[in-house]
Amino acid sequence: MTRDGRTGGAPRTRIQQRNRRAILDAALDCFSAHGFRGATLDQIARAAGLSKPNLLYYFPSKDAMHAELLSSLLTTWLDPLRAIDPAGDPVEQILAYVHRKLEMSRDYPRESRLFANEILQGAPRFGDRIGGELKTLVDEKCAVIAQWQAEGRIAPLDPHHLIFSIWATTQHYADFEVQVDEILAQGRAAQFDAAAVFLDTIYRRTLRP
Repeated sequence: MTRDGRTGGAPRTRIQQRNRRAILDAALDCFSAHGFRGATLDQIARAAGLSKPNLLYYFPSKDAMHAELLSSLLTTWLDPLRAIDPAGDPVEQILAYVHRKLEMSRDYPRESRLFANEILQGAPRFGDRIGGELKTLVDEKCAVIAQWQAEGRIAPLDPHHLIFSIWATTQHYADFEVQVDEILAQGRAAQFDAAAVFLDTIYRRTLRP
């Protein structure tokens, strides 16, 4: 691999590591606010406090920055789903997933919007991983949910649509942050505390066999 994105050679210096972090953080801001098409290299360079040629030393293109952000994001995004334990209590396992997803919307709103923008554009740079890694994991956990249902331990709901519902009700607080803020007109902590209570209540009642 060439230049600073290499897989071999000397390790990056502290300045190189700091500049890469600054670039990726700036790119995350720009992509989450403007989408891939709307964000420009000039915007990202300004936000990172670097010249455009310096930025291009670390990442040869806008696509390279976007791809690295999405790859890192998917790993983080899938961890809560992987954590669903087939040996655990079904209702509590699914509720724990709901709460972890809500916490991610609270802690990583830019990342959520980055992913949402990619999906809204038809996932042109990420479709293979959605149809591969993500689908495989979702199908695996849906099989676990279906087994719990067959054992009478959880209400008979379509497992895939249950997961879609969890995504919709938790990621809404990140993807539609401005709307939520305007309507509720309260601090972020209060918003998410209230959301956690509400979602816990509706899913607990819905999942109970």
